[in-house]
Amino acid sequence: MKSITIKGSERESVGKVATKALRNAGAVPCVLYGGDQPVHFSAEEKAFKNLVYTPNAHTVVIELEKGKSFNAILQDIQVHPVSDKILHIDFFQLYDDKEITMEVPVKIVGKSKGVMAGGDLRINNRKLKVKALPKNLPDFVEADITPLDMGNKLYVTKVPTPDFKIMHPDNTVICQVKISRAAMKAAQEAAKAAKAPAKGKKK
Repeated sequence: MKSITIKGSERESVGKVATKALRNAGAVPCVLYGGDQPVHFSAEEKAFKNLVYTPNAHTVVIELEKGKSFNAILQDIQVHPVSDKILHIDFFQLYDDKEITMEVPVKIVGKSKGVMAGGDLRINNRKLKVKALPKNLPDFVEADITPLDMGNKLYVTKVPTPDFKIMHPDNTVICQVKISRAAMKAAQEAAKAAKAPAKGKKK
């Protein structure tokens, strides 16, 4: 999985006044959990642009003063309801020997027989939770729709997961090919034509 580096500064004060001052200065207060104790830090809001405003999943390298560096993932984010300004971010620390669970996007590949025949592709889950060691976290879950005919569904059990585990029930549907109205109408007309008696030839 691709990684993004966030350069920040440790926070000496975590009170409301200090937090407000940080936001007014264009910085985002953050907390890193998962270690012996939480690490409070801040970074410029623009530093999170490629992490927050993207459909892709990333791990994060948090670089602080005095050579301190942490590998992490974004755990939670608070955004202003009106301005969409980032108010606070929680991170969770990664360890090479400990599995982690996170959401990754689904990437649809292949050409469905059902879609080419006029069916509609419906994506039920655009993201899936996966569990793996940090080095095995995938950038995305690849869903091959090639075998899907009209009326078929692609379940999570049909997706290869060599180094990670999908944390959803086996009956979870990633996507499906629905019969379109046009295809349904054509099928009904074909059925009627097959049942209709053949007209005799004129003498």
